[in-house]
Amino acid sequence: MTPDQRLKWFLRIIGAAALLAFAAAVMPEKWMIEIAQELGIDPFPESPLTFYLARNLSLLYGFVGALLCILSADLPRYRALIRWAARGTIAFGVLQWVVDAMSGLPGWWTIGEGGSTLVGGLFLSWLERTARADSAVAGSDESLR
Repeated sequence: MTPDQRLKWFLRIIGAAALLAFAAAVMPEKWMIEIAQELGIDPFPESPLTFYLARNLSLLYGFVGALLCILSADLPRYRALIRWAARGTIAFGVLQWVVDAMSGLPGWWTIGEGGSTLVGGLFLSWLERTARADSAVAGSDESLR
């Protein structure tokens, strides 16, 4: 598998997984409460603002997933944007640690969410750099279109 193919598949897998967040945006409130209780996040504040924030965050993750799928469709065209997406994901992972810790979430949540985002961003950065270097050796990105 070429570096471009690895990058393309990583973007598609993460993008497809993030698309599932659209389902959470329309999930019944009762399910949200039950899932939070199962995760040990209790009590789940039952207020319109809480459900609004949860649903809007799910929508945002879904749209990020759609964007990743679009980026994977034309790597030469979007290579610079993919590089910025990797950097942004790394920064987002670090900031998730801070926000999660400030929010009083369980340690396993803070480490898992921020850590997985940080590792994903580092991996995306590595895949992008590897693919960019490979395309520079093979010829310009324009010849790959």
